[in-house]
Amino acid sequence: MASESTTAAVALAVRDLVKVYPGAAEPALDGLNVTVRRGEMLGLLGPNGAGKTTAIAIMTTLLAPTRGTVTVGGFDVRREPAQVRTLIGLVPQEIALYPTLTIRENLRYFGRLHGLRGAALEARLATCLDVMGLGEQADRRVQTRSGGIKRRANLAAGLLPAPALLFLDEPTVGIDAQSRSLIFDSLARLRTGGTTLVYTTHYMEEAERYCSQVVIMDAGRAVAAGTPAELVGQQPDCRDLEAVFLKLTGRHLRD
Repeated sequence: MASESTTAAVALAVRDLVKVYPGAAEPALDGLNVTVRRGEMLGLLGPNGAGKTTAIAIMTTLLAPTRGTVTVGGFDVRREPAQVRTLIGLVPQEIALYPTLTIRENLRYFGRLHGLRGAALEARLATCLDVMGLGEQADRRVQTRSGGIKRRANLAAGLLPAPALLFLDEPTVGIDAQSRSLIFDSLARLRTGGTTLVYTTHYMEEAERYCSQVVIMDAGRAVAAGTPAELVGQQPDCRDLEAVFLKLTGRHLRD
C-alpha cells in the first residue's frame, strides 16, 4: 500500500479508465493508466483518435467514464466533481473567448464565473495579464488580435483560478516563435511555483524539450511512459522522441 506522503505527492491518478461511446465499435479509452506527481509537466501524446481528448474531458469532470477511476488531488472526478473543479484549470484547443469583447472584459467575465469579485478579481486579472505579456493588449478586442495574442489570452483565462493542476490542449498551435517562447517561459515559472501541468501536443520537439514525463497513447491505451530521455534510450534505433512516437504508433495517416 502507498504511504500517505506518496499519495499526497500525486496530483492526478488515472486507473483502468474505459470509455465506450454509444454505437462505437471500439472503446475510446481501453484501460488507460496515468500517474502525474505534483509539480510535473506531463506530455500526453498520441495520434488523432488515440483518446487524448476523451481522457482530458473525463479528467476535467466534463465527461463520465464507463469504468475506472480518476482522482485529482485525492478527489474522485465522478463522486466529487465540485471539489475537483476548485483545483483545476483548462486551456482548450479552440479559442474560448468572446471575440467582440476585449481581453480584459473576457478575463473579468471568466473570473466572476470562478467566484472572484472586487479587488481580488482585479488583482488576479492583472497577474494573469502580466504572466502572459498582455498588458498592452488588454483593452483590445479579441477579434482584432493576432493568433499568438489570442492563444496567450486563452491561456490567461485558464490561469484565473490559480489552479493546482492545469490542463493545456494544444496551446501553441499556429503561433509565432515569440509567443511560443513566452508561453513556455510562463509554464516553467508556474511549475517552479508548484503548479502541475498536463499538456497535449502534436509537436514532439516541444514535449521532448519541456515535459518532465511523457505518456504516448494509441487506441485508448498508454503504449509507453517515462521521461523523454528514457523513452528514446529504450529504442536504440530512434534518435529523438518523434522517431519513438512514429515507431510505437505507426506512420499510417489518422484522419
